[in-house]
Amino acid sequence: MRKFIMLQLWLGILIIGGYFVYKRTTGKDEYLTPPPASMETVPLEVTLPDNYVKVFELPDTLSFAGEPVPLHMTDVRERLDREIHVNSYWHSSTIFLIKRSNRWLPLLEELLKENGIPTDFKYLSVIESGLENVVSPRQAVGFWQIREGTGNDFGLEINREVDQRYDPIASTAAAARYMLKAKEKFGNWTNVAASYNMGMKGLADELEEQKTNSYYDLLLNEETSRYMFRLLAIKEILEHPKKYGYDIPQELLYPVIPLDTLRVTEDIPSLVDFAQARGLSYKELRLHNPWLRRGALNVRKGKSYLLRLPKGHVEVLPTDNQTDALNSGN
Repeated sequence: MRKFIMLQLWLGILIIGGYFVYKRTTGKDEYLTPPPASMETVPLEVTLPDNYVKVFELPDTLSFAGEPVPLHMTDVRERLDREIHVNSYWHSSTIFLIKRSNRWLPLLEELLKENGIPTDFKYLSVIESGLENVVSPRQAVGFWQIREGTGNDFGLEINREVDQRYDPIASTAAAARYMLKAKEKFGNWTNVAASYNMGMKGLADELEEQKTNSYYDLLLNEETSRYMFRLLAIKEILEHPKKYGYDIPQELLYPVIPLDTLRVTEDIPSLVDFAQARGLSYKELRLHNPWLRRGALNVRKGKSYLLRLPKGHVEVLPTDNQTDALNSGN
């Protein structure tokens, strides 16, 4: 029996081996025949466009507040080159700067003009805060990043109920007063902008020690050394966004919100009730008046405040309950 099983095993091996030899010699084995062209693996070829990583050329000329930037200086060109590329490729941040700029820069430009400040200074608020009411680790606040002492020096009201550093209009006026004072001290707008970063005394000390009157000739700490060049880069990118790869349709930019103003001369015991009496939520009231820091507003004798409200919401809605709420705070 064992011999019979072994004989069958060897017979099976011979038959299978013979089959494969026959197929190989005839070339008819589907497993040994090359696959049709339609089944062949085609190597994937990826061709990157020439401008996949784009290097930007510097503008031939550049100025800030009417003062030329000395682009003939090697280090000036290279420092500007760095900031243009850093900010151009910081995509998410720069996209939102462009979007917010559509809403806020026209207002800031108008306010600066009214206060005798070159409109290029609107870009200073962009690099200071990104046009948001942020608070820095050093407790500098708002669009213009004003610290409490500086705010008090330049006429802002800062207390538990009111902090005008959060008010784009009032804080722009205060920043303009600083700039005018700095212009009297330094004589040119470039130094004014640099002093906004390191303070008037800090810049004055460096100018005196290094015996120059030009920011571009100073050896400074890294932050202030980069400050003017980031300002120039943001100006260049926001004025020529398509050149730097930002082709954002107008409808995707943040629109200007139409607002009216209401002068308040009496206490408002409840800002929630005050807002609701005008068909607004408390959140909406605070969004348009971020300088309000608590739920009520006390108005000293002879003092008044301007509230900004969406169009159509200045007048009190004609219901007795809402009128009572304004007067009582209940």
